Amino acid sequence: MKKWLDIIGVDERGIKALGANEQALLRAARNVLGPQRFIDQLASASLEQKHISWQPPFSLMIKQVEALGGTKSVILASGDPNWFGIGASLARHLKADEFTLHPALSAFQLAAARLHWPLQNIATISLHGRAVESLHRYVVPGNRILALTSGSATLFAAAKILVARKYGHSRLSVLENLGAKNERIISFLAKDADQQNIGEFFTLAIDCVADVGAPLLPAIPGLPDDFFNNDGQLTKREVRAISLARLAPFAGALLWDVGAGSGSVAIEWMRAAPGAKAICFEKDLKRCDLIAQNRLDLGVPSLEIVAGTAPASLAGRPSPDAIFIGGNVNSPQLFDACYKALKAGGIIVANAVTLEGEAALIEHHKRLGGELVQIAISRLKNIGSLSAFQPRLPITQFIHVKEPQ
Repeated sequence: MKKWLDIIGVDERGIKALGANEQALLRAARNVLGPQRFIDQLASASLEQKHISWQPPFSLMIKQVEALGGTKSVILASGDPNWFGIGASLARHLKADEFTLHPALSAFQLAAARLHWPLQNIATISLHGRAVESLHRYVVPGNRILALTSGSATLFAAAKILVARKYGHSRLSVLENLGAKNERIISFLAKDADQQNIGEFFTLAIDCVADVGAPLLPAIPGLPDDFFNNDGQLTKREVRAISLARLAPFAGALLWDVGAGSGSVAIEWMRAAPGAKAICFEKDLKRCDLIAQNRLDLGVPSLEIVAGTAPASLAGRPSPDAIFIGGNVNSPQLFDACYKALKAGGIIVANAVTLEGEAALIEHHKRLGGELVQIAISRLKNIGSLSAFQPRLPITQFIHVKEPQ
């Protein structure tokens, strides 16, 4: 299809500051779409040009654009439309030869310039219209974060998280109306956020400073067991770290955590790689509630939870790149359903603690090949005035990479 759509980034100076090329595209368009604040800056609509103001939800906006397919159109968007913007979203719905992106300076670029922060060393995230709990995964000592926001509510929620995590002395900067004449920057400590009077349109900068005793939550798998709400059904720290090393998380990959318990494996999978996704399958509703709380506490609010008994609950779900089976491994129906769903080249890791589970994994190894290992962990315990290593129950682990059919 001939290119018909131009997505033009607009900075805080407005439509009048667009370059000659973008102005020409705007004049030639039959349809102009964008937020009302940009539409208001245009000349009156005419028979030759229709103006369409964005109306939520976002899915409706996408349909509005798709309905114009083939008609010369322009979308006006803030800053860089390809950085947490409409451009990135439309790229999933339109072909690359249908549209052109014309970025302006992004809020991230402007904020980094004002603060003299090297942009390549900064975590850039969007909390606009998203769960603010996703901030958790970026809160580590010395990290610098730039975040798009939904206004003052985002600031106060983020500050509350920082204080709860013992990062109350982290310096926050609110950068309002970047690039406009009324640009303003206010800086303060997270613990003092509730004393601030700020506007509703700003980028939030966070310079993470850990207080003494602040717990460390690195992206590398192996978080302490007590970081997870659980009822005892938890893949323990050392075994979890080993299991995730074998699962090998990578950007955008999907994991099925079958018999998820507290969701610890799925949560650490998502924390380990940018854009990694996971689905927890768990039949116990109380454990589903624990997973729901853990995904917020540990910064992966988009973790999907499916309540129900596998393998029936697996039906209709997107094919995974990796599968972890932490329970009921001696069910041949469950294993076969998982293996069938796994993408070619995908990895399946199954852990067993019982003899029956171990026997099932041995049979899978005989039939499919792969690796079979046993993990033995001992922890120091006091025995009276002395101490000794106390072994935990050994874990038998099966690892297999699915061959192309």
